[in-house]
Amino acid sequence: MKILMLNGPNLNLLGRREPAVYGQTTLHELESGLADYAERLGIKLDSLQSNSESELIDAIHKAADFYDGIILNAGALTHYSYALRDAISATAMPVIEVHISNIYSREHFRHTSVISPVCIGQITGLGIHGYYLALDYFKRTIGD
Repeated sequence: MKILMLNGPNLNLLGRREPAVYGQTTLHELESGLADYAERLGIKLDSLQSNSESELIDAIHKAADFYDGIILNAGALTHYSYALRDAISATAMPVIEVHISNIYSREHFRHTSVISPVCIGQITGLGIHGYYLALDYFKRTIGD
């Protein structure tokens, strides 16, 4: 099984950006820890972070030919990117939406996710553990 983890705008700043909200784990630490965990589960995990909406869309388009699922933290694009939503819908890839913070306990504009209707599920507010739970889900539902 192959899973792609996509992280959107500003997630390259993990560990430095608002640590009270997003924690102290850096993106590199997250990617490394999750790759190790995936390997123990028998999953090949690739990661991409981009501040560019178009690069994330291109990655979703390409993923349909190479991956069994996507773990996506779209960052702020979650709340307004219909283009990202359409890319997920067009590929029919199983996508799990992950947010480190609880988007429903933050500013009102963060309460709406335009991508969640085309994702198979959403994990929010569990810190970086949400990424691990998404991998567990894929392992249990898609299997080997």
